[in-house]
Amino acid sequence: MQHDAENGGQGPGAEDLPPPPTPADLLEVGQSVASQAEVFLNSLMRPWNAYQIAIALGVFMVAVGLRWVFGPRMHDWMRTKTGWPRWRLKVLVVIHKRLRMIFFVALIWAAVLIMREITWPSRSYMLGIIANLATAWLVVALATRLIANPFVRQVVRYGAWIWITLTILGLTEETVAILEGMAIDLGEMRLSVWLAIQAIVMLGVLIYIARFLTKTTSERVSRNEDLSPSLRVLIVKVLQIAFYGIAVFVGLRAAGVDLTGLAVLSGAIGIGLGFGLQKVVSNLVSGVIILLDKSIKPGDVISLGDTFGWINSLGARYVSITTRDGKEYLIPNEDLITNQVVNWSHSNEYVRLDIYFGTAYHDDPHQVRKIAIEAAKKVDRVLDFRPPVCHIVGFGDSSVDYILRFWIMDPTGGLTNIRGNVYLALWDAFQENGISIPFPQREVKVLEGSQLQTSQAEFGKAAE
Repeated sequence: MQHDAENGGQGPGAEDLPPPPTPADLLEVGQSVASQAEVFLNSLMRPWNAYQIAIALGVFMVAVGLRWVFGPRMHDWMRTKTGWPRWRLKVLVVIHKRLRMIFFVALIWAAVLIMREITWPSRSYMLGIIANLATAWLVVALATRLIANPFVRQVVRYGAWIWITLTILGLTEETVAILEGMAIDLGEMRLSVWLAIQAIVMLGVLIYIARFLTKTTSERVSRNEDLSPSLRVLIVKVLQIAFYGIAVFVGLRAAGVDLTGLAVLSGAIGIGLGFGLQKVVSNLVSGVIILLDKSIKPGDVISLGDTFGWINSLGARYVSITTRDGKEYLIPNEDLITNQVVNWSHSNEYVRLDIYFGTAYHDDPHQVRKIAIEAAKKVDRVLDFRPPVCHIVGFGDSSVDYILRFWIMDPTGGLTNIRGNVYLALWDAFQENGISIPFPQREVKVLEGSQLQTSQAEFGKAAE
């Protein structure tokens, strides 16, 4: 109790921990392992152990033969089950890949049971070890198929195989002692290979749990229609940081890593942020501001400079924007904070569009306005409850100039295409009603007494 009080009630103090192994201890452990290996090799030379190994090899050859016979037949049978659920087919594929090991485990246990019935238990001891190892390896191989990441799956599989093998052979204490002896001192902290392995395993398990919790919680938050899209993204980001941060902290503490040295590391990180990561930090902070003020959210249609498109996702460093031509732009969050952004659907989805056109002076402006409004109303996506309007904006050199304004409520459907449809509707309506769209014309007047002369050479060049 005195130690707990001195250490803040968090467990035993440093004086309660076992002292690190000395070179003499490591030498003694190595000699013990070597002697056990020598005894094991000598035992293989005994007749009753030799024929157990021979039985195991024979069982393995039988398993290979069964795999060679039944493997192709099972494969052909699986190809006929096209209507089965996908998960069931995946199970069959895994079983087909491990068919030889499955046959070997079944046959080796049958051999062990038969040997125990017809002879002494010591005469089947080695067969029992082989059967336990084969069963454990098969269970690990099947269980690790649940891990989607190939690299993580291989690491977990081989790590579990090694640890289970050492456990069955009774070599765990010697292995731990050797790994504890392989260490370096970092100030007051002693970092051994065994401590590093414990930390990696603990971190891997906790990070996997944190990833599962984050994914499950994020799916529930994303389905909550009472929250705005930007608030959903913010909650998901906070949960990710919280779960992964807790996983790393708890994992390191559980593995026995001294975290007081992180103060020095945080100081170094602070210096690095001050000199080399200003833009990164600025983008991270800008991303948090965007999520908090809800200025943009996934699904909004925005314009930033020459970029026009809708927002796919809000990242920690950038915003993903997809344009109408299929290009995906990754805009840094800082640019969205410091530059002028046009959000076509910030407070509502209604967008007013303007197009300009001109007609000849001999066309009645009242009739032109009426025809233009009726033509715009007939175009899909143009709103009826916010009817189009048409106004004269000036008298040009060769035309009366008009502006036609209309409203839409789906900017995600595009702006250029709706403008083009309205222009086509105006063209058709003007053709039907005899409204002409003028183009600039120039008159050349020859003054009285002047002559227009063209040389023969210039005339020939013009003819060519």
